[in-house]
Amino acid sequence: MDLRVIENLETELAIEIEGEDHTFMNVLKGALLELDGVTAATYDVNPEQSGGQTEPIVTIKTDGSIDPLDALEQGASRVRDKTDAFEEAFEAAA
Repeated sequence: MDLRVIENLETELAIEIEGEDHTFMNVLKGALLELDGVTAATYDVNPEQSGGQTEPIVTIKTDGSIDPLDALEQGASRVRDKTDAFEEAFEAAA
């Protein structure tokens, strides 16, 4: 997975995440929206409306109480924690 910063402002961050699709992006967006200080988290994977863009771009907006890069790091940690919890539950059920 390669990341490319599109825009990095004080309260807004846009990053292209190469090789991912709706499955991962929805989970990441949900984790970001659970964070205090994140006012919006969206992603775009629409090549028709984006001039041929095929890799997803996640956009994070904050209220200024959290840096958008820190929010991305915390959101990714939440995804990892949820994945680990699911794996443990799955193994226990098998």
